[in-house]
Amino acid sequence: MRYTPEMRDHLYYVYMLASQRNGTLYIGVSNDIVRRTWEHKHDLIDGFTKKYGVHTLVWYEWHQDINAAITREKRMKRWNRAWKIALIEKHNSGWNDLYERLIAECPQTEAPGSP
Repeated sequence: MRYTPEMRDHLYYVYMLASQRNGTLYIGVSNDIVRRTWEHKHDLIDGFTKKYGVHTLVWYEWHQDINAAITREKRMKRWNRAWKIALIEKHNSGWNDLYERLIAECPQTEAPGSP
């Protein structure tokens, strides 16, 4: 299925952040991945990602059903580390930050943090 702008308000994202290549990983779920990733990147959320400097969006996928997204997130959190790394490597072998691509793919009315 291809993403369309009309779907934006009805999508739920499962995502992985990393501190660096093969570094600390974080898995989360959100209905607003642009805002949520921006919050992680700017340490606006106290907790794991702030404590361990986990700011690079290295993988994400979207779901139209919140229950499917939550189930996927919970399952992935139980995965061993090698499986998580293999998933990142399969889709983003350079461990590039996908945040800018995400912004282009999911246009917002205004960017997070803008005045």
